[in-house]
Amino acid sequence: MVFWEGHVSDELVGTIAPIALYWLYGGAYMLMPPLKQYRLHTKREEDEKNIVDIPTVVKGVLFQQLLQAVTVQLLFLVTSGSKQSEPIRQPPFFLQLLQILIAMFVMDTWQYFVHRYLHTNTYLYRHIHSYHHCLVVPCAIGALYNHPLEGLLVDTLGGAISFLVSGMTARTSVYFFCLSVMKTVDDHCGLWLPGKNIFHIFFENNCAYHDIHHSLRGLKYNYAQPFFSFWDKIMGTYVPYKLMREDGGLMDWNRCR
Repeated sequence: MVFWEGHVSDELVGTIAPIALYWLYGGAYMLMPPLKQYRLHTKREEDEKNIVDIPTVVKGVLFQQLLQAVTVQLLFLVTSGSKQSEPIRQPPFFLQLLQILIAMFVMDTWQYFVHRYLHTNTYLYRHIHSYHHCLVVPCAIGALYNHPLEGLLVDTLGGAISFLVSGMTARTSVYFFCLSVMKTVDDHCGLWLPGKNIFHIFFENNCAYHDIHHSLRGLKYNYAQPFFSFWDKIMGTYVPYKLMREDGGLMDWNRCR
């Protein structure tokens, strides 16, 4: 039994939990002390290079999450509406794990090719995807700062397709979408903290990997998100990251190339 069983529906938790976790996890990163020696960019770089301020980012993300919540509720309504009177039995643990892995592959595939097309199509980049790249220096709560159309097309629709193809239940989707949110926030946090970040253990595609893509020199590389890097390797858009310590411990990939 899970802690919310019998209190609120899995569908409601699947809608609210990823949004709440985004602000809790992203907010924790934003509230950390300066930690200059572990940052991929200095505060000065962030102030000089980023085109939008934090209040604008917060408003943009909240609007996208509103659209996301409406879409997710509609998805759950369509997929489970005919089964409301029947208790839904969770599949065995290993089947749920397989469903999550399938969803990860589907999401990565969808987001890689749509994301890449948003870069290669000049019109779409200028009018839609450039919103996200206003954050040349990524920040944790800016992970989902996008044009609303991109938010629906890449994140929300990509998540819906992953959910449908994998065949997971609403309860399993809670775990999958919370994992996706944490991974996305972590990829934009701009911090390489000491010790073993669990995402860095299992995924080469991490904050340093994605930081390359946000740099002006790396826009045509490292499109893969949010989990694996295999599509970049297969499609020839892969650039490995390399970190080095400089003044005060700053690590910067640009000076390593």
